Amino acid sequence: MVKIGFNVLAWTANVTEELFPTLDRLKKIGYDGVEFFVGGAESENCKKVGQHAKELGLDVTTVTVVGKDTNPINASATIRSAGLDAIKTAIDRTYDLGGNLLCGPIHSAHNHFEAHPALDEEYKRAAEVLYEAGDYAKQAGIILGPEALNRFECYLCNTMEQLARLLKETNHPNVRAMFDTHHANMEEKKFASAIETIAPYLHHVHISENDRGTPGEGHIQFDDSFSTLKKIDYSGYLTIEAFSRNDPDFANAIGVWREYNAPWDIAENGFKFIKMMCEKHHL
Repeated sequence: MVKIGFNVLAWTANVTEELFPTLDRLKKIGYDGVEFFVGGAESENCKKVGQHAKELGLDVTTVTVVGKDTNPINASATIRSAGLDAIKTAIDRTYDLGGNLLCGPIHSAHNHFEAHPALDEEYKRAAEVLYEAGDYAKQAGIILGPEALNRFECYLCNTMEQLARLLKETNHPNVRAMFDTHHANMEEKKFASAIETIAPYLHHVHISENDRGTPGEGHIQFDDSFSTLKKIDYSGYLTIEAFSRNDPDFANAIGVWREYNAPWDIAENGFKFIKMMCEKHHL
């Protein structure tokens, strides 16, 4: 059986005790898990929030990014080493939270581009960093889930074909894959073939509407996604990732300039939508 999660980035990029009431209400709605952004999170806060999630019976997953100065595909060994350190720190915070998965675009810098398409040597550099990060994550019992992003946010991995190439080259049991319906909506020809391509590595799924609002209220072809997830016998998390301007600094960093839906409307109606789709497609 799949499980349903919610990423609290709809409210904040911070991990603090102020999230306790949010976790309480997500549990009451029926969520199985909660996802946190751990870029910049503090260890003690993560331990407190993780303990609260554990007491509620909520699983924990996390997400992070790397940037220009921590870019795993940079030609500079110093910058690549900083990228590995940043991923290791995110793994540490995931461990503090009691999480078992760290996902996100950790293969290359978010929102940083070069004047060329992805190069073979850049895939090689990313694979080397991810392999070392996978070894570190294995010690903590954590899986890494690199994510393909749309062309406006990265250039190394935009599609499941590119992500599968990277993971094949990485070849580490603790480095798997995440599929996000929002990015796939821009980059993939067909959701079904994209999911089938990444199926051997797929460990986590983000359910995200085309506008990052409430799933089911936009034009994402979710029937194709859910039916194919059933076809490949997927049994991981379906986690809603939606954004708002509740946290202005984070919103500005990712280009969220307006409200899509109120966070609690997304959480409540999104949960109902996923439950309905799971029943429809026998997931």
